Amino acid sequence: MSETAQRFEVLIKKHYYIYERYGVDVTFALLHHTEPLDIQTLGGFLRLSDHLEKIDDNHYFIVFDFTDSARAHKASQNLLCKLDDHFRNDTTYIAMDSFDTSKNAQIVLSRLQQILVEIRKNPRKRIDSEQILDGRT
Repeated sequence: MSETAQRFEVLIKKHYYIYERYGVDVTFALLHHTEPLDIQTLGGFLRLSDHLEKIDDNHYFIVFDFTDSARAHKASQNLLCKLDDHFRNDTTYIAMDSFDTSKNAQIVLSRLQQILVEIRKNPRKRIDSEQILDGRT
């Protein structure tokens, strides 16, 4: 297992534990920005309670801590607006997956990538959840 995969496995397991132990909501998301985006710039647009992990120059894993899926969707909308204003373009996409403690880290990341692929097929969509995978959006 690569170091990146291990890092995400630990991060996701940690949030599963916190949820099971304390009932704290969390939502995982994958952000894609068409142009390279540095972590300092992106981090400046997130809420202080959110956690950000760089995957590569165009992809970031976001943990919306203390946030259910409805509030994570709103936080994602706000993030898109801030990035659109800053870069004067609309080349950012965000995929969110429901919080399911039965999924391992690889499944979470794989589903987020699948959601991102589906979002990019529809020019009017820039944020969506796993519902897009089974046609519920």
